[in-house]
Amino acid sequence: MMKRMYRALSIAGAAARGGAGIQADLKTFQELDVYGMCVMTAIVATHPEKKQGIYPQSVDAIEAQMYTILRDIGVDAVKTGMLFTEEVILKVAGWIQEMKTKNIVVDPVMIGKMGSALLKDDAIEAMKKKLIPLAKVITPNMPEAARLLDQDELTTVDDLMEAAQSLHQLGSEYVLVKGGRLEGPAVDVLFDGTQFYILESPRIDTIHTNGAGCTYSAAIAAELAKGKTVLEAVEKAKKFITAAIRHSFGFKRGVGPTYHAAYGKYNEQSVRISIQKLEE
Repeated sequence: MMKRMYRALSIAGAAARGGAGIQADLKTFQELDVYGMCVMTAIVATHPEKKQGIYPQSVDAIEAQMYTILRDIGVDAVKTGMLFTEEVILKVAGWIQEMKTKNIVVDPVMIGKMGSALLKDDAIEAMKKKLIPLAKVITPNMPEAARLLDQDELTTVDDLMEAAQSLHQLGSEYVLVKGGRLEGPAVDVLFDGTQFYILESPRIDTIHTNGAGCTYSAAIAAELAKGKTVLEAVEKAKKFITAAIRHSFGFKRGVGPTYHAAYGKYNEQSVRISIQKLEE
């Protein structure tokens, strides 16, 4: 009997350095035994003379990729990353509404690891009103959560919990606020509208975390594609990204990538994280 191959789609930007965006998503899907596909919304790379860093794809090119996938392959889960413009967000929201799957992971990518703006200011409202309400789970980091809520930066776990509650009102089923910039252990907060789940893992002392957020959300999408619950998917993804950061590495310059093969290659399946369940 032929094996059932689960399918995950990344709608995001392509990162020339290979550690983030679509490249990180496809590596993650592969490591988690899910067939990965992509719709490239933009190319992120710095031209040495023009200093231009983002090269958006035309809406026609994005649309052609999407309909090729929907017609020829189909999807079990979708992860969105860098969408960049209001027009693309509205198009993606429309396509998601056409799909049969409800396994939608929205990573509201706004700012790159090197500080580049990956979402235009006029696109934020479209993301909040049109895309996020379609999501099974959204996965903002601390600056993104603050930006979506138009409030000051988050600095404590209590801030993460309050932000998760407020973001839940935008319409997604679950909110995962990632606490990678907190001091102490690596703590993330998952909220389902009633209960909080506090996920904690040891903090790894490294600067090489390029693509960590992309990888985390892609791992969630991969597990949802297999039929896992959101809590199961987030727990597995937390272990996956912890292993990837533990074995991260650097190259010639800049922040290096996480190592997507670490979870399986170094027998990291037993990475320990703690999950604390709290009522609202």
